[in-house]
Amino acid sequence: MALTLRSSTSFINLKDNKSFKTPDDISGMVSFTQKKIKPSRRPRVKNSMLEAVEGGIIAEARRNDRSEKLHASSVSHRPNGKKVPVYVMLPLDTVTLGGSLNKPRAMNASLMALKSAGVEGVMADAWWGLVEKDGPMKYNWEGYAELVQMVARHGLKLQVVMSFHQCGGNVGDSCSIPLPPWVLEEISKNPDLVYTDRSGRRNPEYISLGCDSLPVLKGRTPVQVYADYMRSFRDRFSGLLGSVIVEIQVGMGPCGELRYPSYPESNGTWRFPGIGEFQCYDKYMRASLQASAEALGHMNWGENGPHDSGQYNQFPEETGFFRREGTWNTEYGQFFLEWYSEKLLEHGDRILAAAKGVFQGTQAILSGKVAGIHWHYRTRSHAAELTAGYYNTRNHDGYLPVAQMMGKHGVVLNFTCMEMRDGEQPEHSSCSPEGLVRQVKVAAKTAGVDLAGENALERYDAGAYAQVLSTSRSDSGSSLSAFTYLRLNKMLFEENNWRNLVGFVKSMSEGGRNNRLSESDLGRTDLYVGLIKEKSATKIKQAALV
Repeated sequence: MALTLRSSTSFINLKDNKSFKTPDDISGMVSFTQKKIKPSRRPRVKNSMLEAVEGGIIAEARRNDRSEKLHASSVSHRPNGKKVPVYVMLPLDTVTLGGSLNKPRAMNASLMALKSAGVEGVMADAWWGLVEKDGPMKYNWEGYAELVQMVARHGLKLQVVMSFHQCGGNVGDSCSIPLPPWVLEEISKNPDLVYTDRSGRRNPEYISLGCDSLPVLKGRTPVQVYADYMRSFRDRFSGLLGSVIVEIQVGMGPCGELRYPSYPESNGTWRFPGIGEFQCYDKYMRASLQASAEALGHMNWGENGPHDSGQYNQFPEETGFFRREGTWNTEYGQFFLEWYSEKLLEHGDRILAAAKGVFQGTQAILSGKVAGIHWHYRTRSHAAELTAGYYNTRNHDGYLPVAQMMGKHGVVLNFTCMEMRDGEQPEHSSCSPEGLVRQVKVAAKTAGVDLAGENALERYDAGAYAQVLSTSRSDSGSSLSAFTYLRLNKMLFEENNWRNLVGFVKSMSEGGRNNRLSESDLGRTDLYVGLIKEKSATKIKQAALV
């Protein structure tokens, strides 16, 4: 599952920190390093080695189970109003292209280690392109069934993402999982089924919302296809919903986020911090725009999208539409942005209504993900947010309507870039992830919806964890109901990284009030903190070959 910041810029500074520093303490610790993220090539695990590692971790976990537990599990994210449960995202290729669980023995060892660290559970993508690849309504959940059983055996909880988008082409995408072949066949016959930019470039990441209610997928509408898929999942795992499978995150766009694919990285189309482009040029979106313009008596407004909105990698001031006193703030600009953002809200509303109808009564939490587009946030027009579908400017709140739409269905709003600080970002990009997170927290509180969070980039340093801890508690906006950490991999199990994760999980269990990582285990509550010696750290690292 790809996350929000589509830049290859790394802000990671790994140090052997003895304690979590506050955000102000770490302002000088961050370095900017340009690093291209590449698909990882993971070594195969020899059975004999893994058996030894598994044996050691399983024995230790059993001893831990007899001692006082770090956390109490609950379907509700925050049953006591204090604890912030932490989940860890599993690798994107957790289930193989053949539909089986990938590296099950290594996964088993990794889950054992996560359980011992006090993690609440894990998150996995249920890829549309894997499950329904053999034909319409021909579902294969076997690999996921094996995963669910393994997660349950370890006493962990599972968040499952209904991933109706393709995997591949964005930062962090270490494998390629396209949409189902029979869907791609329909797209080849009718290219307008996918989002299209002003130049006519088609994006196969996700089906265009313009045809949500049209029977374009072999007699079914896209929303019907998504609902049937979710219904199949519900029926397959009905006995585990609400107990083991505690959350269903409903995919609503590229990368599973409620947005337009306005900043596609594939083939170098977009690079950070470009403003992106509007995605409203397939025939279905253009017909909707034309109808809306005609309804207002402005026929010419519906002929096309903004002609002066620039190109993917431009800056706001280089365009007529997004510059300080640009077209975005005219009567036409307001009309277009209202139409563009409203179409996205309607799309989210339709899919969440379908999901609510499917999962109602199962006790599983529903959530939806919103992208943390923080670049150009300090400009008047917020250009990158506008092209993605969030009508958020200096004069207009784009996130309250999203939160209210989710609140209508009782859905948790999941937001990214919780680990980012303004001071880490390049000055020329006018970023403000902290300002953006504050705005979303206030919107969630105003709408009365729970807010959950994720980190946007892979981070292992204490500074990033400290920022999340600071964000998780708030007196002015909505505090976090849960946090999902990106992502399970070999680096997470390196000694210092693992130490930081364990301390973070413990602090989150205390409502984010404890910023210091204890060096001792005298109270038998800091599991693994005092136990991370060189030998055990090596074992844990070997276990995580997933």
